[in-house]
Amino acid sequence: MQKSDDLIVVTGGAGFIGSCLIADLNQKGFQNILVVDDFNRLEKIRNLGDKKITGLKHRDDFLIWLDTYGEEVHMVYHIGARTDTAESDSRIFDELNLEYSKRIWKSCSRLKIPLLYASSAATYGLGESGYQDRHDLVDRLVPLNPYGRSKNDFDAWALRQTSHPPHWYGLKFFNVFGPNEYHKGRMASVIFHTHRQIQKTGAMKLFRSHRADIQDGQQSRDFIYIKDLLKMIDFFSRNRPESGLYNCGTGTARTFYDLATGVFSALKMEPKISFIDTPLDIRETYQYFTQADLSKVRAAGYSHTFMSLEKAIHDYVTAYLETDSYA
Repeated sequence: MQKSDDLIVVTGGAGFIGSCLIADLNQKGFQNILVVDDFNRLEKIRNLGDKKITGLKHRDDFLIWLDTYGEEVHMVYHIGARTDTAESDSRIFDELNLEYSKRIWKSCSRLKIPLLYASSAATYGLGESGYQDRHDLVDRLVPLNPYGRSKNDFDAWALRQTSHPPHWYGLKFFNVFGPNEYHKGRMASVIFHTHRQIQKTGAMKLFRSHRADIQDGQQSRDFIYIKDLLKMIDFFSRNRPESGLYNCGTGTARTFYDLATGVFSALKMEPKISFIDTPLDIRETYQYFTQADLSKVRAAGYSHTFMSLEKAIHDYVTAYLETDSYA
């Protein structure tokens, strides 16, 4: 059980999920937090706002710091990663998502530090092998892009290790949305982009389907609100179930059309939605469906229910996007 004065490390702490995690830790009384990131973008620094932390450490300096001072660390949340699914240079992902994560794993194993790291639903590709977080399926997964491959490669590597942290969790984040994603550009959630487009034009343009069996706007993903994801992260931190890979989604797929209409509803506007071609650089690697199988995390004792998509969108739009507020 973490004590309020325990030193906690959050990599990617200036990013979307990392900064929301820090806000959640602050609310729970934890302030002795070392934030690791590259800190090269002002809009990301704003995510840290009034967060209560111990200090900042550039990601290039963190590994040496961890080997030197790691005995003081109670928990590492390794959330930082290159997440651009449109990036095609595998070397970038090999360096930042694979090799960097291996070094964190090895240090946490040697120093006996619990490790929770961000994997991804991108590991499942087109879902040919389903969406179960079983360890025996990892080597059969076929991710669609270098980002997904880097995440799956690390999952597979972690499972082969004989030396590991005392407790470790690779959480396969599905499509997370919520405050503090202002800096993400085209990689921000469809909810974010819908709100911005409505502000500018009063309408929303969704990607057209390029599959004959799926209608425009009916592409479906498992969307999870950041507040629900943080409850799942807290469950692993507090309860320490069996180490391994776990899905973090809601278990329910919803359409992008549902997302867009939810934003219009939150703004008390009639939907005005049209369709444009999916950009060529992501068209062939586009996931048309994801849905987390939650059997494993439920069996581990996670019993919380999830906020409905409509309620989550309303909260995000009215409490954050309308006022440019941060978590």
